[in-house]
Amino acid sequence: MQPLILSFFDTATNTATHVVHAGPGSACAIIDPVLDYEASSGRTKTTNADTVAEAVRELGLKVEWLLETHVHADHLSAAPYLKQKMGGTLGIGAEVTVVQATFGALLNQPVAGQPFERLFGDGERFRIGALEAEVIATPGHTPACVCYRVGDAVFVGDTMFMPDYGTARCDFPGGDARTLFRSIRKILAMPDETRLFLCHDYGTNGRPFAWETNVGEQRRNNPHVKDGMSEAEFVAMREARDAKLDVPVLLWPSVQVNMNAGNLPLPEANGTAYIRIPLNRI
Repeated sequence: MQPLILSFFDTATNTATHVVHAGPGSACAIIDPVLDYEASSGRTKTTNADTVAEAVRELGLKVEWLLETHVHADHLSAAPYLKQKMGGTLGIGAEVTVVQATFGALLNQPVAGQPFERLFGDGERFRIGALEAEVIATPGHTPACVCYRVGDAVFVGDTMFMPDYGTARCDFPGGDARTLFRSIRKILAMPDETRLFLCHDYGTNGRPFAWETNVGEQRRNNPHVKDGMSEAEFVAMREARDAKLDVPVLLWPSVQVNMNAGNLPLPEANGTAYIRIPLNRI
């Protein structure tokens, strides 16, 4: 089964949003949608989401699912906005509760109730119209990371990037390099021709942005996890690399919103909503 994939790339956050479907007029799932956010002003826009919505409408697709691969730390989710416009059920990996508890404590702002409509367990299957999807738990970058396998396509979130770039960082609260290595090996055990759709790309060495690769390319060329790389070597490399990385610019706005299923903070008594930023915690 080869599902059809529409991809949309936001250059401001280097994020790819994917729409998986079986053809015009079919059901679809929108994966990792982006809400535009300007950090300097605190303003949000829906330019990216509207582009996705227009493409979905042009093909006559019915949105059945809005899927997050994890609680993103580098962009805000547009899932609630798209749900309001087009419907669909909002899903994420079941271990999101760990992320909510961890960052809720750091922000002194626990998530009220469970804002996600579907929490997926490892190995769980569900349907996108005629397409069958499988959830693969891939913790390591965060405890809640999952991949969605639909036919020969796997949406890998932040577990891996293009083969010339490597793998996700593991230094956020709840991240673990050893766990990530084992998660990635599950993906790399799939057939070489399995298509992998990424959540991010950074145009390494000036090449055009790209968000599709396959298992064979990763096994041959990804310097972090190619064949022959041991778990111990990966952990040593990943931990040394992570120690030198800056905190993402949108970490606190993104996590605060995304652990709440993309819902923005409610306005306070003066009618204005606020993003919380804890001082000297990370």
